[in-house]
Amino acid sequence: MTKLGNLGAFALMAVACLTIMVGCVIVPGLPDIANQLHLSPQQSSWLVTLPSLGVVIFGAPVGRVMKRLGAYSVLIIGLVLYGALGIIGMWIENTVVLFADRLVLGGATAMVMASGTALISDFYQGSQRLKMIALQGMSIELGGVIFLAIGGILAKMHWSFPFYLYLMAWVFLILVVFFVPKPRLSHHGMTNSSIKPEETTGKEQVRIVYFAACLSMILFFTAVIMMPRFLSTLGLNESQTGYFMAFISLIAVGAASQMPKVQHKLGSISTLSLAFIAYALSHALYSSGSLPIMIVGAIVMGIGFGLSVPLVNHMIVERSYASHRNQNLAMLSVAIFLGQFLSSFMSYIPGNGRDTFLVAGIAALIIALLFLTQRKSDHVEQPKIS
Repeated sequence: MTKLGNLGAFALMAVACLTIMVGCVIVPGLPDIANQLHLSPQQSSWLVTLPSLGVVIFGAPVGRVMKRLGAYSVLIIGLVLYGALGIIGMWIENTVVLFADRLVLGGATAMVMASGTALISDFYQGSQRLKMIALQGMSIELGGVIFLAIGGILAKMHWSFPFYLYLMAWVFLILVVFFVPKPRLSHHGMTNSSIKPEETTGKEQVRIVYFAACLSMILFFTAVIMMPRFLSTLGLNESQTGYFMAFISLIAVGAASQMPKVQHKLGSISTLSLAFIAYALSHALYSSGSLPIMIVGAIVMGIGFGLSVPLVNHMIVERSYASHRNQNLAMLSVAIFLGQFLSSFMSYIPGNGRDTFLVAGIAALIIALLFLTQRKSDHVEQPKIS
């Protein structure tokens, strides 16, 4: 197996930051961007959500392309497209063309996200792989904190400056080309007689992971969508709201770092249940309307998100044979971004923000209990992937 050096590992962790960066970099300056590009407030929100929809649409084709070209080639192509499609958005004046650009940018994001995780699974095995996937989850969360902050600073300087952050993809491309070797692997799974191939290539064993990933994103981004409006009623301004959201991401970084230990002790399904219990508790605390209690809720929310995001990546890798792994990772990207997209509809729940948080909390608790009934799958020996 081809070995990956420290700089190569850093390059793959840097690439992971692009996943959350695709929408968040323009959020701080979105009102000014909308004015300059002649978009209504309703239209401007699509600049953030369309990349998520793009991942959903292009995720399955990306999986097929990865199966044919390999994860390394797809990552290179994805990074080139990510930078180009991101930067040109500030020069497009036609609304339809602009929306099409953001949609296709989601396709490039799917390429980067799925291929990055696939390469980690190619270069690492066993506990080391789990550790690297946890680091990847930390990188995603830390990227959200860093790029939100930098995006806000750049937006104050000029409305177009946040778009230049998309060119970081080309910086990371250079790192990948120079420090990440093209892996050479034999793509066959070492199976155990107790496990049938179809159980690990896209049916029962991976469907539950897609389900968990999508629901995790719905619950997390419901809070992200509802929080600014809800906190404004408590007297917090935009920057204070930003600090509150960044605090959740920082907690998630810490939780992701501990995920391998928790998973080793409890098992994957039980750890997922714990993550959804954390979601349920956090939404219940948010519904209180008390800022001190909501800060506690933010801590618990960060724990739920930090445990679930790297875990679903790990579970897909472990439950997939090498020949199906890339396609399954691409479909995981679809599930994750579908959850982000569907979360926008949670704001249509009748009542005030507290009602939305209560509904989300009850849903999270039910999901946690459902996963607890599936704990026996933690004891099913998974195939070894060569």
